[in-house]
Amino acid sequence: MASPAVFELMWSTDSLENTQTIIRAVYKQVLGNPHVMESERLVAAESQLCDRAISVRDFVRAVAKSDFYRTRYFESCAPYRFVELNFKHLLGRAPQDQREISEHIVRCVAEGYEAEIDSYIDSDEYQSAFGENIVPYSRGKNSEANMKQVGYNRTFALDRGPAQIDSAVKSSQLVYSVASNSTNSIKPSSATVIGSGSEKQFKIVVSGSKFDSPRRVSTTEYIVPASKMTPQIQRINRTSGKIVSITEIA
Repeated sequence: MASPAVFELMWSTDSLENTQTIIRAVYKQVLGNPHVMESERLVAAESQLCDRAISVRDFVRAVAKSDFYRTRYFESCAPYRFVELNFKHLLGRAPQDQREISEHIVRCVAEGYEAEIDSYIDSDEYQSAFGENIVPYSRGKNSEANMKQVGYNRTFALDRGPAQIDSAVKSSQLVYSVASNSTNSIKPSSATVIGSGSEKQFKIVVSGSKFDSPRRVSTTEYIVPASKMTPQIQRINRTSGKIVSITEIA
């Protein structure tokens, strides 16, 4: 059985020193174990947390919506990588299946960056796991109710230990295993996803506008292998297309 999780909880009576420990823990978890320079710290949000004007959950939201996070994970990473890291940073686990990944990619494209971040922090799962004043932590290495066993190995694919900096890896580490509903072997992570002759196919449905007369909306379907999903999604995002759904082809 896995050892009990160790987490940081802020109490109303915490000293300033203890609150600074909470702040450092949030930066480490949410930002993916980076080095945060003084100029990159969220001074106003830190001050509000110290004054108890906001909760730890509010501070997590501020960090996840910061320019630091947006630049390193939304603007610099592939969409699939962005979503899998959101699960790791904000819910403390790996995505469980393709449905979860597809739902968040579609939301991100349709509603934008901030709506995607809010969807994790405002979820029932976040509230149940962390509440208002627990710093998110890795839950995938522990036994929990309603968690799939496959998530254990996937967590190790995302979390390679205290020396890892998440922003150093731009490509998805789970795209093939999640898309094909297969397990991950625990091995050194790689930024290269190699497909196989048996990898599954996925249908991406995209809607877009045609500027002819009369104006009409067209729907396009793309059939892509699991290992090619991320570059295809990137190409769609560079156009005016809107992803409607992503489904596995039996």
